[in-house]
Amino acid sequence: MSLSVIRFDDYDLPRFVETAAGFGVDSYGFVVTPNADHLIRLDEDAEFRALYDEAAFVLLDSRFLAKIVSATQGLSLPVCAGSDLTAQLFAKVIQPDDKLVLIGGRPEQAEKLASIYGLKRLAHHNPPMGFIKNPLAVADCLAFIEANSPFRYCLLGVGAPQQEIIARQLKQRGIARGLALCIGASVDFLTGVEKRAPVWMQKLGIEWLYRLLQSPRRLAKRYLVRGPRVFGLLRRVSIELRPAARTLPR
Repeated sequence: MSLSVIRFDDYDLPRFVETAAGFGVDSYGFVVTPNADHLIRLDEDAEFRALYDEAAFVLLDSRFLAKIVSATQGLSLPVCAGSDLTAQLFAKVIQPDDKLVLIGGRPEQAEKLASIYGLKRLAHHNPPMGFIKNPLAVADCLAFIEANSPFRYCLLGVGAPQQEIIARQLKQRGIARGLALCIGASVDFLTGVEKRAPVWMQKLGIEWLYRLLQSPRRLAKRYLVRGPRVFGLLRRVSIELRPAARTLPR
């Protein structure tokens, strides 16, 4: 069965930064930040929908999608882009003594991140490529995170759907405590491995075009072949905006 309802939580960036700052370490929850490609996955893949069903927070990552929905359905959706959220947490919330777990990225990236922000308790694990299909590698990843729990934040930067699978398994195992965030390439931006689009392109909702121009061979299929499916998808699904008070750890 394909997707019939898309649910987002009513958080813009400032409001969710405040919520994340106060989450604490007494419980576990995880954050997903869907973009257009994720919505297509949700429509095509029931297992991916199941991952989202267990997320504590579903935050719209895409200004592009927000503009389309506003123009076609008259619905105003708040945007809380994952890369902006990660940057704001490091700039305004995370303290040097906070316990953080980073999954993904090269060791030198973790070292640079710690140096930039003066982090004293950053635990880093970089699973091998394709690890999600290797039960032993998945077990190692989960055990590493749990061994470093409770954490203020666990930053899962291994791409979709790997990061969402790990986030849900942590919830199901019931050991980890703290807030896990599925952050994609956010650490690449923070450490300078990749460059984000200029702010004016971000505000216009065409950050995807900047990324396409930077890596046309890698991203052409995603943005030019697969991406347009989202227009048909948005015409046939209902969109629900859940009040922020609704989005407590589940």
